[in-house]
Amino acid sequence: MNDRLVQSQIEELERKLRAYERLIETLPFPFTFADYESGIAIEKKRGDVRPHLRTIPPSLEKEAKWQWDIDLYRDVPFEKVEAFLTPLLDLVPHHIVFVDDKGIITLCNLQAAIDTGVERDAIIGKHIRELLKLPDELIATLESLEKGEPLYNHEVLDRFYGIVNTRFIYNDDGSIKRVISMFQSLNMMKETEKLAVAGRIAAGIAHEIRNPLTTVRGYLQLLKSDLPDRIASLVERLLIPELDRANGIITDFLNIAKPADVKMETFRLHRFLRDDVGVLLQSEALLHSVNVHFDLDEQLDDYEMSGDRRQLLQVFLNLFRNAVEAKVAKTMNVTVSSRKVNHIVQLRFCDDGPGIPPSVIDHVFDPFFSTKETGTGLGLSLSKKIVELHRGTMKVQSDARGTCFLIEFPLCSQPPFLSS
Repeated sequence: MNDRLVQSQIEELERKLRAYERLIETLPFPFTFADYESGIAIEKKRGDVRPHLRTIPPSLEKEAKWQWDIDLYRDVPFEKVEAFLTPLLDLVPHHIVFVDDKGIITLCNLQAAIDTGVERDAIIGKHIRELLKLPDELIATLESLEKGEPLYNHEVLDRFYGIVNTRFIYNDDGSIKRVISMFQSLNMMKETEKLAVAGRIAAGIAHEIRNPLTTVRGYLQLLKSDLPDRIASLVERLLIPELDRANGIITDFLNIAKPADVKMETFRLHRFLRDDVGVLLQSEALLHSVNVHFDLDEQLDDYEMSGDRRQLLQVFLNLFRNAVEAKVAKTMNVTVSSRKVNHIVQLRFCDDGPGIPPSVIDHVFDPFFSTKETGTGLGLSLSKKIVELHRGTMKVQSDARGTCFLIEFPLCSQPPFLSS
């Protein structure tokens, strides 16, 4: 009976020992383990299947030591490395994309997905041309892959204006494992230059025109009581309002040229959207046959942000009026939605109007650009500037089904904009 028990225990120990051996054999990286209590050291070198055992002077005073040498490119499946890197690269404000030797996307950071208007998870495993929507010969990453040469500060002059850099990760046999591409957009620099030009124009207009307009308006107010009723009525109903409209345009010019005073206060985001934006848009909607809907993320019900409510209201009013002016159907639907995406608060203002033509969409935020005969082209430009003063970004997406303006703010656990 005892012999059977001993034999059973020996077999159990052998199974455990074999399991430990298989564990060590399957570890993909080299290591050294020194167990001073038993006087045995285990060493596994890169490329070896079985470890090497050797004796060491035993000691009860020394603790066991474990050392390893992990090469992320050789010892760990690269897909796991990419999964680890993805949330870190999502914090980078540039486009970062990894492709394999066939041009298939294996990693795409959040900024690249947002700016190209795709779902990040859906684009993984697709060819890079489906992300950029460009012919293969215009894609710098594929050019670098085909030539087998990295790109250093390569200038891109297509619809993605900026600088591309590529680097390679190689397999042990020298073939390309991944092409890492980083695209740095220069659109912000271009916008800054445009605003600088706009500022100089605005300053000149304000200086040269505002004073004469004020003088003319003052004399018209003074003289209208001495004019015949028909002429006085024309002055009151047409001339003075037109002078005021011209003065308002100059004020918009100046708002483009200089930073506005932002009066910060803390408020509940959803209460602001429902009560302030909702009331404002509903009153406007009744006049223009527009249905306004709200689709708000429950995760943001208690979220507080800091900002200038008056200026943010102006953003939504500008977007609404922009949608109404493009309306062609009898009734239009407008949806205001909120979403919490990683560390970002996303607000969308979408309509089901005719959409913005592709030839125009890249210019909608340009100061003074307008397709309307009576427009100044400052509404969307001012809206974008207000959002940026609140540390946010504003973008537009459009097709035949309608237009959607995407506003993003960094998610903060406490109000970030109040001065200390």
